[in-house]
Amino acid sequence: MTRATPKDSNNSQNTRWRQLLELVTPSFKEHRLRLAWGFFALVVVDFLQLVIPRITKYAVDGLAAGQTTNTDLLHLAGFILLIAAIVACLRFCWRYLIIGFSRLLERSIRNRLFSHILKMDAPFFEQHTTGDLMARSSNDLNAIQMACGMGLVAAIDASVMSVAAICFMLHIHVKLTLLALLPMPFLAFFTKMLSAKLHLRFNTVQEQFSLLTEFARSTLVSIRLIKAYTSEEFQSGRFDTLGKKYVKSNLRVAFIQGLIFPIATLMGNLGMLLVLWFGGTLVIRSEITIGDFVAFVSYLYMLIWPMMAIGWVTNLVQRGLTSLGRIRSVVTHPPTLPVVEDTGLAMVDRPSYRLNQLNFSYSGSANPALDSIDLDLGPGIHGITGRTGSGKSTLCKLLARLYPVNDGELLFDGQDVNHLPLDYLRSHIAYVGQEPILFSDSISANIALGSPDASQEDIERAARHAAIHNDIMELPDGYQTMIGERGVKLSGGQRQRLALARALICDRPLLLIDDGLSAVDVATEHEVFQGLQQRLAGKTVVIVSNRIKLLSMTDRILIFEEGRIAYAGEHEQLLQQSALYRSMYDKQTRQNLNGEPAS
Repeated sequence: MTRATPKDSNNSQNTRWRQLLELVTPSFKEHRLRLAWGFFALVVVDFLQLVIPRITKYAVDGLAAGQTTNTDLLHLAGFILLIAAIVACLRFCWRYLIIGFSRLLERSIRNRLFSHILKMDAPFFEQHTTGDLMARSSNDLNAIQMACGMGLVAAIDASVMSVAAICFMLHIHVKLTLLALLPMPFLAFFTKMLSAKLHLRFNTVQEQFSLLTEFARSTLVSIRLIKAYTSEEFQSGRFDTLGKKYVKSNLRVAFIQGLIFPIATLMGNLGMLLVLWFGGTLVIRSEITIGDFVAFVSYLYMLIWPMMAIGWVTNLVQRGLTSLGRIRSVVTHPPTLPVVEDTGLAMVDRPSYRLNQLNFSYSGSANPALDSIDLDLGPGIHGITGRTGSGKSTLCKLLARLYPVNDGELLFDGQDVNHLPLDYLRSHIAYVGQEPILFSDSISANIALGSPDASQEDIERAARHAAIHNDIMELPDGYQTMIGERGVKLSGGQRQRLALARALICDRPLLLIDDGLSAVDVATEHEVFQGLQQRLAGKTVVIVSNRIKLLSMTDRILIFEEGRIAYAGEHEQLLQQSALYRSMYDKQTRQNLNGEPAS
C-alpha cells in the first residue's frame, strides 16, 4: 500500500487552490484597474493612519520638554484633522471600488452558475435537488462575496498595517518590538489548527441549509396537498427538526469562531502587557522618550487589529473556499449528453426517428426501462399505450434528448443523435410532459414561452387548436390573466391544454405528448385531436395515452410491455391481437355505456 508523502499532499492542496481560483480569476483580470485603484486608496489610508502616532510623539515630547506652544498644538491638531479628512475620502473610495468589485464578482459567478445549470440534462437534476441549487446560488455566493470583499480588504489592510507598524516599532526600539511580537507564533499555531476544523464544520452548515431550503420549497409547492391531508403540524415538526440541526451546525461553527477571536485578542494583550512592563522600564532609564513610548503603544494597538483580523479573515476565507468548492462542483459537472458544435445544419421539414435495438436503464436500476427497441417513427400520428412502468415516458424522454443513448441506437433523419448538436435537434421538437409546467406569469406569456416573438394572433390560434381559447376568454383578464405559480388558478385539464398550446405555437415538425391529455374529458379530447390533425398535417406526432378513444384515431398504435414493443398496428388489428388492449377497450366502453367517466 502506497502512502501519501507530504510533498504529494502539498501538490494536491496547490492543485485544489488553483482549481478554486479559476472561478474568480477572470473577474479579477477584468476589473484589475478598479482593484488597483481601490488597493492604492487602502494602502494610502493605512500609511496616513501610521503618521498620526508620529505627530503624537512630537507633541508629547515637546510638552515634556516644555517647548511646545499653543500655536504648535493647534498646528498639529489641524494636521491630524486634515489627515482624518483625507482618510475619510479615501476610505469611501476603496469601499466603493473593492466592495463594489465583490458584488460584480458575485454577479459573474451567479450568471455562470445559472447558465451552466440550464445546460445540464436530466441525470444532473436527479443528483441535485432544487433546494440544494438554490442554496448554492444564494448562501454560498454570499460567502464568496464576503471573502472576496471584506475578507480581501481585511487581509491587505492587516498585512500593510502590521508590516508598517512593526517597521515603525523597530525604528523606536528593536528589543521592545521583539518582545511585543513574542506571542505571535502561538497565534499562528492556533489559527492553523482551528481553520481546518472551521472548513469541515462550515461545509456541514451549507449542506444543512440546502436540505432546509429544499424542504421549504417542496412544502410550499405542495401546500394544497398538505392541507388536504391535514399534515400542517407534521410538516412543521419536520421543518423544526431540520431547523434544529441547522442551528446546531451553526453553533459548532460559532464555537470555532468564538475561540479564534479571543485567542487573537489575548495574544495582542499579552504583547501589550510585556510592552508596558519592559517599555516603562526603558522610559525610566531614559533609553527612550515618553513620546517614543506613547507612539510605540499606539503602533502596538494598531498591531492588535491585524492580530484580530487574522481570525476574522481566516473565518471568511474558509467559508469562501468551502462555498467556492461547492459551486465549482456544479459548474464543472460535465453534461451527460455529448456536446457537438453547431455547424449551421439546415432545419428538416419532415424528419423521422429510427431506433436500432435501443436499450436504456436509469441510474441505480437493475432492470432496463427500454429493452431492444426497433422502431421507425415518421410523419403521422403515433399512439403509444401500455401498463404503468412499461417504458412509454422513457421513450419520449429519449426522443426529446433528455437522457443519453448509446451510439447508433437512435437516429434522427438518418443521423446518429450523438453526432448532432442538442440545440439543433431540440429545435425540431415540441414536448408536452405528464405534469404541465407553468410559470407565475400571464397566460399569454406562458403560451409564448417557446416563441417569444409570437403575435397575439398566433397565441390565440394555438389556444384554439388546443381547445383552451374559450376557457381563457371566460377569465377576468383573458390572455393577460396572471395564473399564479404552477398555474394554481387553473384546473388540471386547463393546465394541460395550455401546455399543449405552448407546444403548438412553436410549429415544430415533431410533437411529443407524454400523457398530456389525461385530465381532459373525452369530448374536449376529441376536439383537441381534431385541432392537432388540422395544424400538424404531414408532421410527426407521438401521443402517449391510455384512452382507447384517442388511440383509435391515431395512424398507428404501439403497445409497450416491460420495456419492449409487444404489439404494433391499427385499432382494429390490436383488438384482435392484444389481450391488454382488448381489456382496456372493454373496460372503457362499459364505463361509457354506464355513464361513468372513462379512465
